Amino acid sequence: MSGPDEGSRAVVVERPGQHRLVRRDVPAPGPGEVLVRVAAAGICMSDRELYDGRRDAAYVRYPVTPGHEWAGTVEAVGAGVDAALVGRKTVAEGFRACGTCERCRCGETSLCTGGYAETGFTEPGAFADHLTVPARLLHLLADDAELRAAALLEPAAVVAAAARAARPRPGERVAVVGAGTLGMLAVQLLAASTPAELVVVDPRAARGEQARIFGATAALTPEDARAVQGAFDLVVETAGAPPTAASSCLLARRGGRVVLTGMFAPGAAGIDPVHLSLNQLEIRSVFGASSAAWSEAVRAFGVGLLDPAALITHEFPLEEFGEAVALVGGGDPKTGKVLLRP
Repeated sequence: MSGPDEGSRAVVVERPGQHRLVRRDVPAPGPGEVLVRVAAAGICMSDRELYDGRRDAAYVRYPVTPGHEWAGTVEAVGAGVDAALVGRKTVAEGFRACGTCERCRCGETSLCTGGYAETGFTEPGAFADHLTVPARLLHLLADDAELRAAALLEPAAVVAAAARAARPRPGERVAVVGAGTLGMLAVQLLAASTPAELVVVDPRAARGEQARIFGATAALTPEDARAVQGAFDLVVETAGAPPTAASSCLLARRGGRVVLTGMFAPGAAGIDPVHLSLNQLEIRSVFGASSAAWSEAVRAFGVGLLDPAALITHEFPLEEFGEAVALVGGGDPKTGKVLLRP
């Protein structure tokens, strides 16, 4: 961690596969902004795709400091921002929604049509000692909140968005496809809706066992799951793997609900329209999280319904960003959430 007279460090990805750690002046918050001292920042597959050059060019702007999953403490405020925010623990929405387009005015801030801008992809992110963000995007945390765990509230907000779309009801049979970070958080949040069954589908046995600790009643491999196709009231897909959109629809009962949260690459297996129409499935997709979903995730974290800290397996300083990002998507089933700790 840099001292007060040593400026501020940041990881900069100059172009795919090339990064450096730079030292700069501490950024000054502009009007309506706050300066945050970063406590922890998570690395996800989107960051790995950014680093490898596999992210859609419309959704990244090089050179860039990545980091959209983070938590920290407000250190300074810009003009027009309440000075009482200084010292508060916080997270913040990543999408820089315009707030004025039709989608924003309807509360669907993750679908803003005013142009794409997101912390860590087109705007400087949290793989740094400090970052500046608009104060209107903050979601304040309790004074005793663990910031290391709170760094996972961005994926938790995506899960909260999925839960809002899914409308889980007590006593339902629920399946979660995928036991990565999103899947594990989904298990924790959906367990609070008191389902009759909460089944996780993932090829990794160790992930299935951890899901049981979080509230799953059973863990199945994709091969085992074929025997229970058509059995679930609600299926929440979190993996984004090539076959999982189609296979999730096969798990739903007739008239069931399917929510897709994974980010799929071109060429993923399509959903069979004959199966869809004959079974009258309700299918929703989730892209990011609205302000309302962020609020729900922060509340769930505050009352203990979410335990993100249990998902963290590795922590690195900024200087070891290269080693840290290589772990993400590397295929080791023992690798969970990887954090950078400025």
